[in-house]
This record gives sequence, C-alpha cells and structure tokens, in this order.
Amino acid sequence: MKFLITFFTMTLVLFSCKQNTKSKADSKSETAQESKAKTDEWIYLFDGVSTNGWRAYNGDSLPPGWTVKDSVLTFDTQLGLEQDYTGGKDIIYGLEEFDNFEFYVEWKLPEGGNSGIFYHLKEHIPNAGPPVISPEYQLIDDENYAKIHDLTQYNLSLGHTENPAELQPLQQTASDYAMHVADPEKKVLYPVGQWNSSKIVFTPERVEHWLNGKKVLSFVPWSDEWYEKKNSGKWKDAEHYGRYKSGYIGFQDHSSPIWFKNIKIKKL
Repeated sequence: MKFLITFFTMTLVLFSCKQNTKSKADSKSETAQESKAKTDEWIYLFDGVSTNGWRAYNGDSLPPGWTVKDSVLTFDTQLGLEQDYTGGKDIIYGLEEFDNFEFYVEWKLPEGGNSGIFYHLKEHIPNAGPPVISPEYQLIDDENYAKIHDLTQYNLSLGHTENPAELQPLQQTASDYAMHVADPEKKVLYPVGQWNSSKIVFTPERVEHWLNGKKVLSFVPWSDEWYEKKNSGKWKDAEHYGRYKSGYIGFQDHSSPIWFKNIKIKKL
C-alpha cells in the first residue's frame, strides 16, 4: 500500500512538471509569434485625411504648399508660392525615427517633375540640409527633365563631361542619388501623370531599391565600395552624408508638384 501511494505521488509530480514545461514552451512560442507579428505589421504614415505627423524639416508645421487633396499628400507649387514663407519646404514624418525598415509609397510627377525620398535623416545640423545628410531614392521625370531644364553646367561641375546636357544615370529614378545607379534593364517607369510604386529595404547588410514591383538596385551600406563612391563623388566633402544609422523619413520639395499615397513602413 505504501509503495502504491509513493508511486502515484511520483507520477503526479512528473505529470505536473511535464505540464509546466509544456506551458512554458507554449508561452515562449506564443511570445515569439507575437513578436514576429508585430515586426510584420505595417505602420501607415499617412491616413489619406490628415497630415498628422508630417512637418517641415527643422520646423514645427508643414510648409505652405503641402496639403491633402483627394486622399493624396500633395505639394501644390502655386499654393506654396502664394504664401510669405522663406524656409525650406522638404518635409519629414516627425513622430518617429527608423533604423532597419521596409518602406513603401506610391507617387506620381508632372512633366519635368523632380523629388526624392530621404531616410536616416537628422535635424539641426549646422550648415547641412537633407541632401547632404540623407541618402536619397531619386524620383524624377527621366524622359522629359533634361528637355525642360538646362543641366549642362551642373553636370560639368560634377565631372560629367560625356553628354552633360542629359540626365545622368546617377540622377535617374530609383537610383541612390549620386551614389548607385538603378539597373535600366530592370526598370519599369510609368509615364508622367501615372502612379508608380517604390520600395526601400534597409538593413546594415543590404539596401534594396524597388520600382513598380521590381528590384532595380542593391548595395551594401558603409562597405569599402560605399565609402569609395562617397569619397570620390558628389558627397566627398559632405561629412554627414549617410553616416547615421537611424533617422526620419522625408520627402523632397524640388519646386515641382508631386503626389504621394499609401505611405507605409515596416520595422525590420
């Protein structure tokens, strides 16, 4: 009898331990799944109604010209010119800084339009604005820009002596502006006035630029190749360019209308 009582007691203890171990394992599994689910969640930076979170770079409110029209974040050049405003018109999503991410946006430009997407952008750096701080995913009218704007002197000043009147590959849509060229064989760029989509994936191991569902560029940030390009090109004297590992997402005003929608980001 005494033997049976001891046997059943040990059985209950072992069963309880097994259940407790299983419970802890299940709990860890659920926590891992919840963590992955949170990582996979998109954060919408624009709801199609308000400009909440968006403001001028180094400013407290949106510069004149930036507004919401038909559920689209828009830069209205004429509206901007009507206001007595002397500050910069580049804007940032100022509620949060991001380090590793997947960013997605849909956009369109008018004929001759020009803009860009900034990331890892920092503020309040003396004598430095977004272009000399942040990498830029270029947005431009590849087909018509050079027909409307005289690029010769600008390109010659950068050492582009071959066809200086033309838009250079480093200046074209989806390129990492003045650093890495988007593959022209893979690019599908819709005509002006039509919506295009862009995606940027950033990790310390690899940066990817996507255009209309196709990967058109990848490079390794802060690699020997990256520093060689940085120190021998347009940004050779820009001490802050590309140095920050986290920062704001921003859009460039380049004195032309532009339209953005479905602006979202996923933390990696």
